[in-house]
Amino acid sequence: MESSDHFEKHVAERLKRLRLERGLTLDQLADLSGVSRAMISRIERSEASPTAALLARLCSALGVSLSVFFASAEAEPSPLARRADQPVWRDPESGYVRRAVSPPGTGSGTDIVEVEFPAGAEVRFPGRPTGRSQTQHVWVFDGAIELTVGDAVHRLEAGDCLFMNVGDVHGYRNPTDRPARYAVVISLGPTTL
Repeated sequence: MESSDHFEKHVAERLKRLRLERGLTLDQLADLSGVSRAMISRIERSEASPTAALLARLCSALGVSLSVFFASAEAEPSPLARRADQPVWRDPESGYVRRAVSPPGTGSGTDIVEVEFPAGAEVRFPGRPTGRSQTQHVWVFDGAIELTVGDAVHRLEAGDCLFMNVGDVHGYRNPTDRPARYAVVISLGPTTL
């Protein structure tokens, strides 16, 4: 896993690069994401480490998945992503560990992410209308998690899989005293939901 300082620098550079590539000012990105201008500025200067919820809102506003966000722009596209080379990030708030499994730069419209979710952890997201063009499957390998999707709460246990629109996800929670491990398979194409 990357050191905290290296991670914050990578996030700062990547966020600023994506914002400028899209011709957005700090104020415009703040309006699109619902994240304050001051917080975006602090993240871009490596003065703050964003939570999962903040990064999800910023990525949605920028039109990229978290996997695309974490992918190295310098890496040569390859159909193979070795485990040792897969970007790993720990959410500073909940402690969940996110591994981007999909090979970056292939042009695929699918991202695969592996998550280790600590016992008792919770991540909440506000509704993200900009995320409505993405769908995802959550497939639990070990443990149990609860997902709040729209007004419904779904409890998933080992082997269960739930399909949803990314913009409708309001939270993940591990209600148990054991860590959970699951995959998130995100499709970046149009949805029929």
